[in-house]
Parts: sequence; structure tokens; C-alpha cells
Amino acid sequence: MERRSFFKHAAASTVALAAAPATLLAEEAAKAAASSDLPTVSWRLTSSFPKSLDTIFGASDVLAAALSKITGGKFTIKVFAAGEIVPGLQVLDAIQNGTVEAGHTASYYYFGKNPALAFDCAVPFGLTSRQQTAWMLHGNGMKLMRELFAEYNVVNFMGGNTGVQMGGWFNKEINTVKDLEGLKFRVGGFAGRVLSKLGVVPQQLPGGEIYPALEKGTIDAAEWVGPYDDEKLGFAKIVKNYYTPGWWEAGPQLSFYVNKEQWEKLPDAYKAAWEAACQLAHNDMQAKYDANNPQALANLLQGDVKLRQFSDEIMEACFKATLETYDEESKSNPKFKKIYDDWKVFRNNQAQWFSVAEQSYAKFAFAKKL
Repeated sequence: MERRSFFKHAAASTVALAAAPATLLAEEAAKAAASSDLPTVSWRLTSSFPKSLDTIFGASDVLAAALSKITGGKFTIKVFAAGEIVPGLQVLDAIQNGTVEAGHTASYYYFGKNPALAFDCAVPFGLTSRQQTAWMLHGNGMKLMRELFAEYNVVNFMGGNTGVQMGGWFNKEINTVKDLEGLKFRVGGFAGRVLSKLGVVPQQLPGGEIYPALEKGTIDAAEWVGPYDDEKLGFAKIVKNYYTPGWWEAGPQLSFYVNKEQWEKLPDAYKAAWEAACQLAHNDMQAKYDANNPQALANLLQGDVKLRQFSDEIMEACFKATLETYDEESKSNPKFKKIYDDWKVFRNNQAQWFSVAEQSYAKFAFAKKL
């Protein structure tokens, strides 16, 4: 089969990918790839996450399975967990320098390189999952982020979203802003800088290192994702105060990275297959979290875990500190300002629209039980 014909098959399969698990992808696409003259390609992908977190780490497995299925086994990915090739917080460097061809990570981990990278994942009081996807696909998000990642020899792709995250686990009650002073809090990216204005001592740790740090008392509090992962990581065995909401992560997007030179070597058909498989993994992660979080939260609350909300005082102080941080960064970082100015307009328009229908519906309907 000609490469052009397979490209049509791969591109057309994108719709099916969004709705079906990788194991149910059309056999026709696999047969098309198997009979084509396309080369065999084998890549390595390094993840920022441990294998025990089947939902967030599992997005890479979903990608690999879908990609192999679409291409009839001709384009394969071997997935490595955090620490197997490089530490979890060094994925960007590994892709940039060509240690591996691909990676799966959260872009706000690389806040220290340029805070603007956080817009590819999540920033405080930002977009929800749906809004982030809308900005990336139908706003200027992907265009702006691709321009920035090009400076790091990386091509970025959407690689999942967790939805609104929890505020984390604290070894004491946090009722006032004063309670935050001196708190050693595992929190990533932009949120750490904001919280430091309120006296918090932010600590950035990969997922696999959080439990021992809590257990040893190296940190006083930690946030990760939400009930499903938090139950697996066992935080409730150590601390009991479980706070909501994670205002710094309203819709944190994970990303697949590809080394730019390796991406440019791929045939167009494989590029289409990669993008289709990424979209499947992106959609699948959110669905898994939404399906699994309710029961996991119920399990946690059956014990002596106390579900608490951050006070209005704390939320208002955090919002004020966030605005100050955005303003400071915009004045000193033109790359940040360029993305922030576009993102801010999109965010405010989304807030106006969602308040009209989405929020008014949820406020009434979800207060009821069927």
C-alpha cells in the first residue's frame, strides 16, 4: 500500500481513537501499515512517573499500545518509569539532548528554566481541563507553546489531564494565612513561588519520593493529584488533613515530548499515527481519573481522614499573591508576557461563559442526589 494511502488511514482513525481503547482500533489500519513500505521505528520514552500510578504513568502505555496497533507493529515505543533512565524531573533535558526520543511529563516541573513553560500544564487560578484543551487546540495555546519548546529542541503534544486536583495532605489544620508560615510543602511549579509570598517553603519532589519525605518529617505537607493516586501512594497512613481545592491546578495537562530531530525524521504517516495515539492517551487519562476518584475518596473518608476546605482568607490571599506574581514575571520575562497576555484573555472569556451555564447547573444539580 502506498504511503499516501496509509496516511489517510492513520488520519481518519483519529476519530475512532478518541472513542475506543487501543485494543479495539480498526484492524484495517494495522493491515495497511503492515503491507506498506514504511520503515520499522523503535523509540524509548522516559516518564516522570512511577509505574505504581497506573493512571498518570499509564498514559504512556496507552500511547505505546495505540501506536503499535495503528502501524501494525512497525512503530513501537518502550516505556521507562522515572529513574530507570533519568530521574523524573529530568525528562525535558533527556529529550533536549537526545538521550531518548520521547518523554511524558508535566511541563511546570521545568519552571526553573522558564516559568512560561508552566502554561503547557497549569498555573494558579487557571483553566479547567476542558478549557485548557480548548486553548491548546482552538486558541493560540499549541502555537505559542510550540514556539517556546522549539528553543529546547522539543516538539510537545497533549498527554492527558487529571482534572481539578486536591489541595493536598497537611500534618496540621490550616485555617489562616499565618498557619502557612514556615510550612515545608511539596508543591510543584508556579504554585511554589506564589505560596512562598505567604511564608511557605516549597519543595519540588517527584511522585515516588513524597511518601518517604512525609514519613521522615522532611516535609510538613504534600499535594499530588487526587484521591485515586493519593490512596495508592498511602498518604493517609501518615497525615489526616486532606484539603481542597488545588487552586494551582484546575486542569493540569500532562505532555508528551519528542526530540525535534527525531520528529522530523518520521514519515508523515507515522506523525499522523503518533498524534492520533497522543489524543487517545490524552482523553483516556481524564476519563480514568473521573471514573476512579469518587470511590477512592469514599475509601479514604471511611478511615480517620478529615476532608477540609481552604478558608476564604487563605484563598483570597493566594489569589492576590498570584496576581502579583504574574505581574512581576511579565515585567521581567517577555516570553512569559507574550503567552500570559494571550492566555489571560482566553481564561477570562472562558470564566464568563462557564459562569452562565456550567456553574449555575452544577451548583443546583450536584447538590441533589438522584
